Parts: sequence; C-alpha cells; structure tokens
Amino acid sequence: QVQLVESGGGLVQPGGSLRLSCVASGFTFSSYAMTWYRQAPGKERELVAHISSGGSTIYAVSVKGRFTISRDNAKNTVLLQMNSLKPEDTAVYYCRNPNLDSWGQGTQVTVSS
Repeated sequence: QVQLVESGGGLVQPGGSLRLSCVASGFTFSSYAMTWYRQAPGKERELVAHISSGGSTIYAVSVKGRFTISRDNAKNTVLLQMNSLKPEDTAVYYCRNPNLDSWGQGTQVTVSS
C-alpha cells in the first residue's frame, strides 16, 4: 500500500525558512519522480516543485530561487527547503507520486507576522 506522510509545516514570519519532509512507503522510491504541490484557501492546487528519479528538478516560477527540492533515496524521503518565505506561500503543502497518483495528507504552512 502506497503511503506518503508529510511533516515540517508550521507558522513562520515573512523572510523565514521551513523544511518539509515526505516519507514514502509501499513502492520502490528511488525509481519514481516525486512532486510537491500546494493549495491556498479558495485557490486550485498548484505544482510547486518536481524531482525526477535521477535528481533533475523543475520549479514553479513563483518559488524558483527560494525553494529547493531534494531526495534521499536511502531514507525514502523527499524534502522541500523553503527560504525567504512570503505570506503568499501560505497553503497546505502536499507530497505526490505523479506516476502512481498518490497523495499525502498535507502539512499546513502559514507565513505571517
């Protein structure tokens, strides 16, 4: 059974940093691309970052240069380092395996002073 469990969300001031983690199980993690999405209140879910099985990355324009996606295949974990956070980054962040179409439960990130 595929499982994705996110953690690391919280409340942070503008300009601050957070690191999100997603631990995967139920599939051969190293063989799959992984993605982070987010959904703000009243808005559609949007792609934030993507990392291929080989480590190539793609970012949304709104986060490029501030967020970094990475993976640790030994720990079945995909990470999202978020720096220079802005209030508009406030959202629930979800981990996803795009090939298996599996989603985590999400972790709330709130950027506010």
